[in-house]
Amino acid sequence: MNDTTPDAPQLSRRSLLKVGLMGTALLSTAGLTATLSGCSAGTPASGYLILRSSDLPFLKALIPVMLDGAVASDRMPQAVEGTLRSIDNGLAHFSPEMQKLTVQLFDVLALTITRGPLTGIWGSWENASADAVRHFLERWQNSSLSLLRMGHASLLQLVMMAWYGRPESWAHCGYPGPPTV
Repeated sequence: MNDTTPDAPQLSRRSLLKVGLMGTALLSTAGLTATLSGCSAGTPASGYLILRSSDLPFLKALIPVMLDGAVASDRMPQAVEGTLRSIDNGLAHFSPEMQKLTVQLFDVLALTITRGPLTGIWGSWENASADAVRHFLERWQNSSLSLLRMGHASLLQLVMMAWYGRPESWAHCGYPGPPTV
């Protein structure tokens, strides 16, 4: 009888359970650390409904990279601020469970202990270069871990929906705006 076992390692039930347990442990550790350090405080930053002070440095590093090519460099500060406001407004209208998951994602990205290994950005978000942020996004987009791919998709959708929901973005994509009734 011939051995037809493939040479490439397959994902077994045991390895799937190990990956799941490691991911659960990582997120639990991050959540506990964020709670104990006060990072996940529920108090919104001044002028925001949901976004906290700990979320803003990450989003201010992320948004310009995601909007690169869609916004002129001289208009980028206004675009970032408007997108932050739209993200905040969108989060305020999310279900409580979706808000909780988004805040947990932001907590994981805010803590150095989890940010470094997961993103490759070991310093603060304020000091992260656009190339480092691009590399982090590509890393998550192409990750073998579905949890990181889902995180990338969530961030991408959050920022793109916030930006393209704003009237100042419509001219770039040729959208004339909603019809007047």
